Amino acid sequence: MTVHASPLPAVLSPVVTPFDASGAPDTQRLAKQCRWLQANGVGLAIFGTNSEANSLSVGERIHALEQLIAAGLPASQMMPGAGACSVTDAIALTRAAVDAGCAGTLTLPPFYYKDVPDDGLFAYFATIIEATGSPKLQIYLYNIPPVAKVGFSLPLIERLIKAYPKTVVGMKDSSGDWAYTESVINACRGTGFRMYAGSESFLLRTLRAGGVGCISATANVNPKAISDLAAHWQDNDADARQAGLDQVRGVFQKRPMIAAMKAAIAHFSGDAQWAAVRPPLVAFTQEQSQNLVAEMNSIGFRMTGL
Repeated sequence: MTVHASPLPAVLSPVVTPFDASGAPDTQRLAKQCRWLQANGVGLAIFGTNSEANSLSVGERIHALEQLIAAGLPASQMMPGAGACSVTDAIALTRAAVDAGCAGTLTLPPFYYKDVPDDGLFAYFATIIEATGSPKLQIYLYNIPPVAKVGFSLPLIERLIKAYPKTVVGMKDSSGDWAYTESVINACRGTGFRMYAGSESFLLRTLRAGGVGCISATANVNPKAISDLAAHWQDNDADARQAGLDQVRGVFQKRPMIAAMKAAIAHFSGDAQWAAVRPPLVAFTQEQSQNLVAEMNSIGFRMTGL
């Protein structure tokens, strides 16, 4: 499969958003985390689900993006989340990403209204694309039906690619349904469509099937091991590497993921403020953090370089 040319790497992280003592997004801590991820071979899917993006206003997201660019983070390694229930909010976020030079946007479907027809979802994306009006726009569809409850049918994906072949260029599939992921890869084979799995648990299968990588929550805490598998997926030890990723994923996946990852970053960085989340999420208690640290220690897990 010939894929669309892109500077984006095989692995991206929906970067967790730190909050300062007042509850505002802390862009200095965020920039530091982004640099660490970059140093470990991981791109920046800022404002994703695990970034608490839907707890941030449009203004907060655009300001944070501007601050990251000003801090020297490369827009060519960024795929900001640009979806919103309001199409005008989605347009504003998309324009900001394009203006900043980001390599793509990760766009949720409008998720408040359920059971909308494909015609409505097509119109939503068409409105964003036409209003943005830029040949530089590269949209990655964000399929996460366990959370959004609104997904992408194969006919809808094919219709979007046919109408906007240079703009609708890929997908992050967080369905957790391998049969669906594989069906999209197969249906879009030859179009250049870039498939990212929504978890590193599916990374090896996705690469072997013709996908390009993964955009995964736990790339926030285990970036090097995940990016190393993406770089060496054809090596003889690829299955063993995958098993190692699954073990780490399991530690976090059985807990509230965002709070767990932030607790891990707080522990390994020695910066307790990292544990803060924005309501309605709830930060880990001391006991929950201690249990997490004990389990991380039991499997020899470390986050070096923070």
